[in-house]
Amino acid sequence: MSISFLFGGIARALATPGYRNFWAGNAISNAGRWAHRVAVGWLTWELTASEAWLGVVAFADLFPTAVVPIFAGVFADRIGLVRLMRVTAFGSGITAALFAGLIVIDQINIMAIVILSALIGTLEAGSGPSRITIINNLVPREDLSAAVALNTATFNLARLIGPAIAGGLIIWTNVATAIAFNVISYAIFVLVLIRIPEVPNPRAGQVHRHMFGEIWDALRYMALHPGIRIILIMILATTFLIRPVIELLPGFAVEVFGRGPGGLSTLLSSLGFGAAISGLWLARRGETTGLTRMTVWAFLVTAIALIVFAATQIFWVGVVAMVAVGFFLLAGGISSQALVQNVVEPEYRARVLSLYLAASFGLPSVGALVMGLVASETGLQITVGIGAILAVLIWFWARPIAGRAAAGLERRD
Repeated sequence: MSISFLFGGIARALATPGYRNFWAGNAISNAGRWAHRVAVGWLTWELTASEAWLGVVAFADLFPTAVVPIFAGVFADRIGLVRLMRVTAFGSGITAALFAGLIVIDQINIMAIVILSALIGTLEAGSGPSRITIINNLVPREDLSAAVALNTATFNLARLIGPAIAGGLIIWTNVATAIAFNVISYAIFVLVLIRIPEVPNPRAGQVHRHMFGEIWDALRYMALHPGIRIILIMILATTFLIRPVIELLPGFAVEVFGRGPGGLSTLLSSLGFGAAISGLWLARRGETTGLTRMTVWAFLVTAIALIVFAATQIFWVGVVAMVAVGFFLLAGGISSQALVQNVVEPEYRARVLSLYLAASFGLPSVGALVMGLVASETGLQITVGIGAILAVLIWFWARPIAGRAAAGLERRD
């Protein structure tokens, strides 16, 4: 039995040396980044014993994802995808090294943590569009779906591996060592990027407009493209009606299921398990054909699983529902990203994917804030349940439109 048969699209994508090297460096960098987040959270608690400061530090780290990628696509067009990743990875490594150094010399304080977290979060958000855009240039078009899925699956596996590494390093050494692991991971990624040649800029030689004008052009392109437009609508519906449940899981663990930190950990692990299996399955599948249907039906099943989760007070039912949410939420995300990458014109690719990234990973913080405020008045189960029901109604409207757009989204010419 051949390796290609066993691993399908995964084997084909990794057979391309440029993508294989990038994937490995990116995977190590993601694991280091998650280890860093856990270490910083632990350090914050040690210094303050304050839930409020934990929230402030997390906001400083994550909020740039809602804003920075919008501009990062324009910067990538101007200075190059690989060059931008080199600069941001090097800057992130230096910031992490400064973080670890301040801990070692016992000069760290909570304001330094907030400032350094905001800086490294900004740099990471700046590299995000380039990290997903470059995949299109590293693999043949027929392997694009597999490569996108493998990258996303690896990111979700890093969410499990990175914290485990951080926990071990903190227990056996100290927080500074866990952050130093992130420094090493960035160094490895930079070395990988040095060996990757710059991607040709499809807009080379063109006169660049004002930055906001270029962002507006990309928004207009997405709005006028029938296939990308319907995908964007489903992404936004997911962002505001489905995705916020992840940030609300602590409330479900305590108020709905009567569990403590262990219950929350089980729910999060179930979500991550479903997502990891989904990513690996789609990577092995490795085909663009059928991804439109996958996007549409994954959206519906995610909403239905969320309705079940919101309606139950039985913990094991909630765990099973979270596995389903993780699986189908990621299946829809991977499929939609692969379709956008497949169909977007090269001169718009970096800017469109930067907006896609902001909508998929940045705006959920806004959705969680809105849903959290509503839930404080109406209750978690009712709020999340109504959001999921609205998503089902949107699906009935979107399904026939997406069906008509499938041929254009999945074209292979």
